[in-house]
Order: sequence, then structure tokens, then C-alpha cells
Amino acid sequence: MLGSLYVPEGSRYVKPDMRVSLAGIELVNPVIAASGTFGYGIEFEEIVALDRLGGFVTKGISLEPMDGNAPPRIIQTAAGMLNAIGLQNVGVVDYLEKKLPPMKRYPACKVIVNVFGYTVGDYIEVIARLNDAEGITAYELNVSCPNVHAGGMTFGTDAGSLEYLVGRAKAASKRPLIVKLSPNVTSVAHMAQVAANAGADAVSLVNTFLGMAIDPETRRPRLSNLTGGLSGPAIKPIALRMVYETAKSVKIPIIGLGGIVTAEDAVEFLLAGATAIQVGTASYADPRAAERLAKGLESWCKSHSVERVASLTGALEVPHA
Repeated sequence: MLGSLYVPEGSRYVKPDMRVSLAGIELVNPVIAASGTFGYGIEFEEIVALDRLGGFVTKGISLEPMDGNAPPRIIQTAAGMLNAIGLQNVGVVDYLEKKLPPMKRYPACKVIVNVFGYTVGDYIEVIARLNDAEGITAYELNVSCPNVHAGGMTFGTDAGSLEYLVGRAKAASKRPLIVKLSPNVTSVAHMAQVAANAGADAVSLVNTFLGMAIDPETRRPRLSNLTGGLSGPAIKPIALRMVYETAKSVKIPIIGLGGIVTAEDAVEFLLAGATAIQVGTASYADPRAAERLAKGLESWCKSHSVERVASLTGALEVPHA
């Protein structure tokens, strides 16, 4: 039965150690709720035991409030969804005054702020305003959103722009800097190397794949933005491959994401080289998906006699040709 652990006679039961260390940050487990799918965290406190998560990443926080794109901006696809939200958020001032303070009630759940800007100066200014706030653990630099017409993926798909932005952001940051990479490049592993060399403390990959959908009856695009970001189980095999390739290219920690729904999905990403994982699209179908997955991962470790979840990272056994 899942969750059981065979214990030899005379020995004592040992609960798996679910802690992981990510860029100097200790998480109670490797499960993090992904940006854009978990609001500002506090909205979930009545339905999710927040202290049972390793952490969560906020919606992208910009210098000024953003309304996002016009609807329709989310549609279901085969084994996933397309979204073109456009980074709707309250802006850094309201976030610091209204959204961050209540999270102090859940100290075990690490708060990672996703930072977005149209220009390098925007990113730096947001980081500068966040630096003096209490209760933030790290920043996730959003250089990969495909649903805005400037900033975001503009930086994440050009090596020179990425290097410059990460270098400036790292110099301005008082906290660990995670860079969220785009899969819409020739080699995400190369972009991870660029980010690492520029000072990134960790990378998260991958963000959504650029896609579109058309209504054949109206002959019009289904999204008002024309294109959107594809996420969900459909992208998991590609995301998993990208994490594996990146883990062989950089020494900094990797947060893996892309279509993770089950504990087995999470284990695959860990084996491929991820230190932690993020749960995104699954939260739309089940708001408690991240908590459920954290429990499921612990049960998986019990049933497979894994004493430390951290030991799974990079433990893929590749047969020799």
C-alpha cells in the first residue's frame, strides 16, 4: 500500500527527511507552488495548509499595477491549457502593504517573489523596493513570460540581454536570485549557463511554451492576445528533458516544472537533476494540488525506502550504450 514502509524486526521506523537546500535556503520539502497559479499565497490559507509546502512563488510583481490582457485569456487544450493572462498584478507597493504581511503567519512556507519589468530599470526598482521588506526569502526573475509585448521573454531569449539583466539584478539583490527560463530558445541549457555566469543562484525551468488556438467556426484566434503559453501534462516530457540537459551544464540548483501532477512526476524531475519542483497548472483543477503532492511525495519516499528526498536529485541511472 502506498505510504507503507517495510521495517525489519528490531529496527525502528524512520520518517523520510523531506528537507532540501536550495541556494542556501532550507525548504521543509521540495514542493513549491508556481507563479501565476497561487495568487499571492494568502488567498489559499483557508483551503491549503501553507506550512506543509516548501514555498510558493507570487504572481509576477511589477513596478506599477497591471491589468493584464483582455479576455478570453485562458482556454483548455488537450492535456493542458493555454493562458495569456499578461501578468495581471497589484504592483509592488500594494503587494508590500497588503499581500505580504499576512504571510508572516506561515513562517515555514518560503515566499519567493516573482519580479517582472518592461526594462532593466523596472526590474531593479522592484527589487530595490522589495529588499527592505521582511518575510521574503528569494526573488524569481521573470525573463520568460510569453504573454507581454515588452520585457519578459524579450530578455530570456537573447543571451546578451539575459546576461546584462541578471548581472544588474544580482548586484541589486539582497536575497538569492532565481532566474525563470524560457523554453522558447534553441538551448535552454545554454541560457542557464549564461544566467549562472552572470550571478544567478538558481534557475527554474521551464516556463510555458508559446502556442495558439483557432476557432474554425469563427476563423478567429481563441485568445484575444492571439498567442499564449502552453502548460500542463502535455509539456512534461519536453520540460523533463530540458531539466536533464541543464543539470549536466550548470552547477547551481535547478527548480523543475512543467506538467507535474503526481508524486511520480515530481520524482522524475528530481532524478533528472532538479533540487526542487514547482506545481502550476494542476492547481487550476485542484487548488490543493501542491499540498497533495507534498504528501504524496513523502508517501512515495516511505514506500521506496528513501531516507532523504534530497538523495533523489540527479540520481538517474543512465544505461551505457
